Amino acid sequence: MRRAVDLLELLGPVALLVLVGVVGGLGFVDPDLEVEFLTALVSVAMVVSLYVFVGNSGVVSFGHVSFVAVGAFAAGVMTIPVELKPTITPGLFPVLAERSVGNATSLVLAAVVGGVFALAVGIPLMRLSGLAAGIATFAVLGVTHNILANWEKIGPGPLTLTTVPETTGLLQATAGAVAVVTIAFLYQRSRFGRKLRAAREDPAAARAAGIDIHRERLWAFTLSGALSGFAGGLLVHLQGTLHAGDVYLELAFLTLAMLVVGGVGSLWGAVVGALAVSALDSLLGDAESGDLGFVNDLLGHPLWGGSRLVGVAAFMAIVLILLPNGLTRGRELRLLSLGRERPAPQESST
Repeated sequence: MRRAVDLLELLGPVALLVLVGVVGGLGFVDPDLEVEFLTALVSVAMVVSLYVFVGNSGVVSFGHVSFVAVGAFAAGVMTIPVELKPTITPGLFPVLAERSVGNATSLVLAAVVGGVFALAVGIPLMRLSGLAAGIATFAVLGVTHNILANWEKIGPGPLTLTTVPETTGLLQATAGAVAVVTIAFLYQRSRFGRKLRAAREDPAAARAAGIDIHRERLWAFTLSGALSGFAGGLLVHLQGTLHAGDVYLELAFLTLAMLVVGGVGSLWGAVVGALAVSALDSLLGDAESGDLGFVNDLLGHPLWGGSRLVGVAAFMAIVLILLPNGLTRGRELRLLSLGRERPAPQESST
């Protein structure tokens, strides 16, 4: 019975992702909307990557988009054909300028780069907690953005990275999102995930039981960084272009909003929040660009610029006022007949 409950917690999110991929790919929607489904699936990969650390540790991170960024640029730069690099990225280090890899290799590379970067910055940062940890991760985001936006030895600098192969179709996006969800589920069910969640609930008791909180947070931070880098690889192969501003404050706000709206304490919440906010974000984006007919007819013009982010922020505020633990109340998907619901976990204040 316990195994049936555990299996449902994984199969529920996986089934939802597969449904999104099927609906988006079998002609049930306008072909012009396919990119919206692709974006939603990639968003799930990013949000679940963030959940692996934040949901299990209770420590808020504002800097996980840094790992998405380095993974995206690594995958993008290394899949551009060698003959085009002198034109698109003329200042690259020779080791980057003289080599090119395929799609699958680039995704693995993105995950490795994201994980190594997370490990490097996590060694000092994971000793922090609460507001100090959040501000420190935000500082990492700022430093990473400025390096990527100006250092032409590792990318295009202030210019836009272009001619990246657009290989993230519905199959790759769905498979990638399912893979990230599965890894997140296996981690939280492992002894490492259980130790970290115990430290989140009662740090003093965890230390008394012999749990090294710094080490457990560091492993989760590193795994989360690797998954974020992988999600960045999916993102750059979806867009085909990338600018440093694409993976900065706006994306950081959106991913956090998705996680909080869905429910920080559960994998099911991360998936539901990512899909719900992605749908709202796409809807408001279409209204801003004039592609949403009924809104344009009602107002007589497209929505004002900036309405998209204001709408997402308002939605997040309304959800948290009515449901402080998010749409899923911080609980995993489960049937009452298979097991009792557990109370939503609370974030650690230490």
